[in-house]
Formats: sequence, C-alpha cells, structure tokens
Amino acid sequence: MNKYNIQMRRSFTYIKFLCLLFVVLVSCNEDRIDENAYGKIIGKAVIEGTNEPLQNVRISTSPVTSTVFTDNAGYFILENVPAGEYSVLARLDGYLARYEPATVIANKTVNVIFDMEVSTANNRPPSAPELLMPAENEVIDGVEALFQWSSIDPEGDPITFELELRNDQNDVVERFDDLNDTIYLYPELILGAQYFWQVTAADEYNPPVLSPVGTFKVKPAPIENRFLFVRNINGNNVIFSADEEGNEFQLTSENTNSYRPRRNVAANRIAYLQTTGAQADIYTMNRDGTDKVKVTSNVKPNGFNLNEINISWPPTSDRIYFPVLDKLYRIRSSGQDLELVYQTTDGSLISEIAVSENSDLIVLKTNNLSGYDISIFTIDFSGTVLDTLITGLSGGAGGLDISVTNSKIVYSYDVDGFEPLDYRRLNSRIFLYDIVTNTTTDISGEKPNGTNDLEPIFSPNEAFVIFTNTSNDGISQKDVYQLEIGDSESRTLLFENAFMPDWE
Repeated sequence: MNKYNIQMRRSFTYIKFLCLLFVVLVSCNEDRIDENAYGKIIGKAVIEGTNEPLQNVRISTSPVTSTVFTDNAGYFILENVPAGEYSVLARLDGYLARYEPATVIANKTVNVIFDMEVSTANNRPPSAPELLMPAENEVIDGVEALFQWSSIDPEGDPITFELELRNDQNDVVERFDDLNDTIYLYPELILGAQYFWQVTAADEYNPPVLSPVGTFKVKPAPIENRFLFVRNINGNNVIFSADEEGNEFQLTSENTNSYRPRRNVAANRIAYLQTTGAQADIYTMNRDGTDKVKVTSNVKPNGFNLNEINISWPPTSDRIYFPVLDKLYRIRSSGQDLELVYQTTDGSLISEIAVSENSDLIVLKTNNLSGYDISIFTIDFSGTVLDTLITGLSGGAGGLDISVTNSKIVYSYDVDGFEPLDYRRLNSRIFLYDIVTNTTTDISGEKPNGTNDLEPIFSPNEAFVIFTNTSNDGISQKDVYQLEIGDSESRTLLFENAFMPDWE
C-alpha cells in the first residue's frame, strides 16, 4: 500500500474519531440540561371525611426544596421544584402528618391532595353525665318517667349515651343504648318500686365515663279510685283515675292518645280507646295502669267521628261492645270470639252504646254521616229492635247511659238544633228518659249560659249524674261536674281540665 493510501486511511479514522467525540459531548450536554429542569407541585389539604379545607398546613418535601403553607381555602403551590422523585409532607397541630409521593417533570404541574385525619393523641373524654331528672329520691306519681341528664365533650365530639335501669322488685336490668339525646321517656314503671339508674357517655376515642347512680321511687297505685276521666296533654288524651278527695293518678302515657275509659267491676280492669293515626283500637289495663292489652285487630271501632263514639263493658260481662259505622260488634276482653250483633236497616251510623247484659237489653244512639238526625232505641242480644225511644232529633247529641233497673236512660243533646259541619253545639243539656212512662225530663237545671253539658253517666247509686261542662266556643277548658238528679242547684265541680268521665 502506498503512502498516499495510508495517509488517507489515517485521515478518515481521525475524522470518525472527531465525529464520535462530538456526539458524546453533545449527549453529555443534554443530560446536564435535564438535571437543571423545573416543575411545579400544587394541591389542597382537607379534613378527612368532610372535605373541609384546612388553613396554615405546613407543606414541605424530601429531598428538601422549599416550604409553604396552605391558604384559607386549603390550597398550596410549590414552584421551581427540580425534576425528580419527592415525598411531600403535610403537618398541622391537631392532625396526623400526611406523606404523598410526587414525580416532578420538567415544565409540568403535579397535583397532590392531603386528607388530614384528626389526631386523637390528646383527645379528652366527655364529662361524667350529671343526672337531672328524676331528682334524687323523687317520688313519681304515675307509670312513666322522663329521664334527663347532661354531659359535655371538651373537643365537641359527638357523644353516645347508654341508660341503665334497675328496680328492687325483680332482677331485670334494662339498657337503652345508642342514645344521641340527653332525654329519654320510659313509660312502664312498676308502681311502688324503687329504681336505680345510671348513664354512660362515650365519644369515638376514649373509654366510656359513668354518672353517679341515681335513685327514685314510684308511688303505689291507688287502685280503689272510683272516678275515671280524660285530660288533654300536649295534644294527646290521657286517662286518669281519682278518689273522692280529688287525688289523681295518671294511667296512660302522654305519648299515646287514649280516651273513653270504662271500668269493669268483675274483671277489675279498664277498657278504653286508643288511636294510631286515623284508626282506633280497644285496649284494657289494670286499674293501676299496668298490663295494657290490645283487644281488637282487623275489625276496629269506627264512626262519623272517632272522638264522638263510645264503647260499653257491662259490669259483670267479659264482652266489650263497640260500633263500626252501621254495625254493632262485641268481643271478649281476650280479643277472641268477635261477633256481629246488629246492623242498622237505614244505613245510619251507631255512635254510642249502653248495655245491660243481665236483662238482654242494649240501648243504641244512631246518627247520619254528619252526626245529626239522632235516634235512640233498644234492641235485644239477637239484634231485634224492641222499642224506639227518640227519633229524628235535630242537633248534636252525646253521652248515653242506662240505669241498673233498665228503666231510665240519660243522654244530652243540643236543644238549639244547631247543625254546623264542624259538629259544634250551642246549648247542650242533659235529659233523663223514663222507659216505663215514655217521659223526658231536662235535669241540667241552672246550666250557665253559653255552655254545654255533655257525656252524662249515672253515679253508682243513680242518685247523681257525672258529666262534662264546657263553653260552647269549642275551644275552652272542659271540667267534670256532678249533679243530683231532681236538685237543679246541686251542680258541683269535681275535676278541672277533665272530660269523658266514668264513675263505678
């Protein structure tokens, strides 16, 4: 090979070397440019579970770049962050620290969200519940107790309560848990018992705390009370008993609508109506208000107005009689043996009943759909009409009772014959009807003007009637009076704010 060729090959090899060196140098220069590129990290810090923004959260990175704080909307920005892999840290007193990974790319923005969990390391428990009601050693007059207590959580955490209740009559321990309120109504106290109660308070983070043990007693039942009446409390009718001195005892709860009490002497129990929504049922209970039993089921008492119908439980019978529109039924107090007794022939509605089982006699009061066009007549237990006492009576009527001798009935009706759509009565008086002589006597005597005498019932010796008197405005207080039959000046107030009386 000549010198010229050798020289040419050497020159070519040298040029290739220079080109390779140039490529390497250019490549190294590009690596240095990437290492100095910058991106941006943005994000938001919120409370875990609620997404409420958190202000002044300290945001930093590892490897270290810069430190910023979130604004009042929870947002932050880390600018001019060199490209690379980072761990972003969020810190705020009272919250657990949070780490989130972030990959920063040149000229790109990375979004990071921190869900900050409340730290419970220093969380304090609720205060021990303070027992407010019943007061310590209080004596409760009735079968229900309203429990009330107070407790505060220092951090404002939600508190869940448990009420524990014991008594000295049995070994039953009742617990009512998951209570979110500081008040609880218990409607089934044992009369004459001593009770012990305690409340537990707990938040999500600490062991439960206990209240002191509270003590109260329940007044023994005055089972010899012969009077029954109804009082309206917070929109519900509530049944009471009372003695001749006026000492009262509450029998039913203020949370149910209970009315028309009728005591049965043989069973020593009380039957009454109780409504749920637009329906009524018959219940019975002991004379102390305990052992409440529902009697009716599919066939329920009904009429033109549930407040204006009554039931009858004859003193020596186990059968309770009740109206269902144009039909009369009877049922045993156990809820068995439902039987249709009678159905009106003209479609009129049965509203009130008085039954004498020892004489096979039933007195019925019927009316039209508006409560007017009154008829009073008697039937026997087979449903045969015996006698029509009154028919076509104008105005409203209410109250029906039959004497022990089955010779007299007592009722009331509006002598003004007023028939408005709202069933208001203007001048309702009490009348005594003698079945033997077919005569009617007004016994209301000196009834105050502008008032109504309503719901009359014979006294046990039938020398008196007990009844309700109230203003004819339809909204004033009702009171229970007694009146000696034949003495128009003997009107005597028995119970204030009371109506629907019974006297056995």
